[in-house]
Amino acid sequence: MSSRPPFTSKTPWDALGVESGEETEEEVLDETPSSQPESSSESPVKLSKSALKKQKALARAEKRQLEKAARAAARAQKATGGAQPAVPPASEDAPTEEPAAADVVEPSPIEEVVEEVRTPQPVAPKPTNGAAHSSVATNGSAPQAPTDEHPSAAPSPPPPAYNTPAAVKPTPAPSEKVSNLAPRKIDIETPLEKSVAPEQSEQVKKRQSFLTRTLWTFIMIGGFIFLLLMGHPYMIVLVMLCQTLVYREVTSLFSLRRKDVGDDQNARGRDPWSKTLNWYFFAVTNYFLYGESIIYYFKHVVFSNVQLTLFATNHRFVSFTLYLIGFVGFVLSLKRGYLKQQFGLFCWVHMTLLLIVVSSHFIVNNILEGLIWFWVPASLVICNDVFAYVWGITVGRTPLIKLSPKKTVEGFIGAFFSTIIFGLLWGTYFMRFDYMICPMNDLGVTAFSGDLHCKPNPVFVWREFEIPSPVRAFLGPVGDHFTTIPYAPYQFHLLVLACFASLVAPFGGFFASGFKRAFDIKDFGHSIPGHGGMTDRMDCQFLMGVFTYVYYSSLIRENNVTVGSVLQTIASGLTINEQLELLGDLKRYIESQGVTVKF
Repeated sequence: MSSRPPFTSKTPWDALGVESGEETEEEVLDETPSSQPESSSESPVKLSKSALKKQKALARAEKRQLEKAARAAARAQKATGGAQPAVPPASEDAPTEEPAAADVVEPSPIEEVVEEVRTPQPVAPKPTNGAAHSSVATNGSAPQAPTDEHPSAAPSPPPPAYNTPAAVKPTPAPSEKVSNLAPRKIDIETPLEKSVAPEQSEQVKKRQSFLTRTLWTFIMIGGFIFLLLMGHPYMIVLVMLCQTLVYREVTSLFSLRRKDVGDDQNARGRDPWSKTLNWYFFAVTNYFLYGESIIYYFKHVVFSNVQLTLFATNHRFVSFTLYLIGFVGFVLSLKRGYLKQQFGLFCWVHMTLLLIVVSSHFIVNNILEGLIWFWVPASLVICNDVFAYVWGITVGRTPLIKLSPKKTVEGFIGAFFSTIIFGLLWGTYFMRFDYMICPMNDLGVTAFSGDLHCKPNPVFVWREFEIPSPVRAFLGPVGDHFTTIPYAPYQFHLLVLACFASLVAPFGGFFASGFKRAFDIKDFGHSIPGHGGMTDRMDCQFLMGVFTYVYYSSLIRENNVTVGSVLQTIASGLTINEQLELLGDLKRYIESQGVTVKF
């Protein structure tokens, strides 16, 4: 608060506290110091002790000034005999009579801070400039103002006209002024009003995201089923497309940047061969892995052609030579300032090739062994993911793992039992079709051609389990009607696959979640609208595909001698003369059985 001017520097009008009649209430409000807070009757402001003491001191000073003015006015009234002369405006540089020190009376400590002061009659103080004051006109007109001796000074405003003595209006303390002001109406926007629009916008956004996610879910399911019916080659192309997108999303997370230079220099100095070498190693790895699959599953085609036989016998050497070319190219591309990051990228690429491309290779082998070894495991992973979400939002309370806060223990357990039931029903239904269980030997076979037949694997052959006699006796009449229970060994394998899809495969998703949090990203990409990147959808499928291939090749697949395997041995292990000798011996053996052989 600004300090008040001393009493001696005030004009007579200020000393008497007489206000001009032209001053409105708004002007009085404007005189209120801006630093004073607005008081409210509903919530009074609590002042500290120091503020209260300062406020009381100011009130006492105001009271003393008012008392001085009242006594001076009383003495002047006695000296003039009750007349009310006009009060001339005093010059700013004219000296003002200073009241005697004896007139100042200190208030008693027990007096109140704010007290009404008796209103004196306004009288003019003794003029100091020697000018005579004119008498007040009888008709109540305003008195004539005296002539100022200092023309250079700014003229003071004329005094107001009055017929009756004006009361001396005491100047209230600042706290009193603030308390007497009418409270202003302030439009305060409540938090509820602020949150209405964002909540509505968030609901619209969630609804749109849900619709987009649902639409693309049905598109993916429909496209997946369509490619499944079109045959094995289309499913292989789908897997290769998925692995390409996943590889691109994962390797794009690693970029070569120098910390000691700016973005412009990083953009100009970035190694142009890094991305080229990434895709070169990707192509070489696919050439090696899928070449091995073609040689193994199409022996009867490869080794019946001389050019393809040359390719098959030298495939691994060619693959290793191509890898060495990429390795030499990487060493030649090393650049100062990026060495540490280039070697990090080299390791990053090889890790990605191991986890993604090799896993995709095993999934392709599952397709070649029979579509059921790809279709059912992939369906189990999808089913487990769906039921984990359903059980989690209905009864989920306990968090499962910190990497995925939305996963719950209840959802994990509920999805386990749901996936087992679904797997038994789903796998039992599809094992009835030769199109699903037969290995691929012809690239032109589709679900609509109906010409795919094979000797089924023993795990798909139905068997009868005879119920023991004590159990039938315990069941009573029911046991007499049901003496055997039909089953297929494949159903036991379905239980193993369902348990893995429920208990182990989700950790592939947790691994991907930790990977994303390490890079502070929400999704790996935007390949699928509403679902994020392809990696977000394939994180569990890679782990499930590798397990299915290892489980099938170790416990289920039959290693029988086939025409392709014999032909591979002949073409790769015998010379031309030995092959002709074998052909003659084979002809004589067949003719000995009564079959005519013509070459």
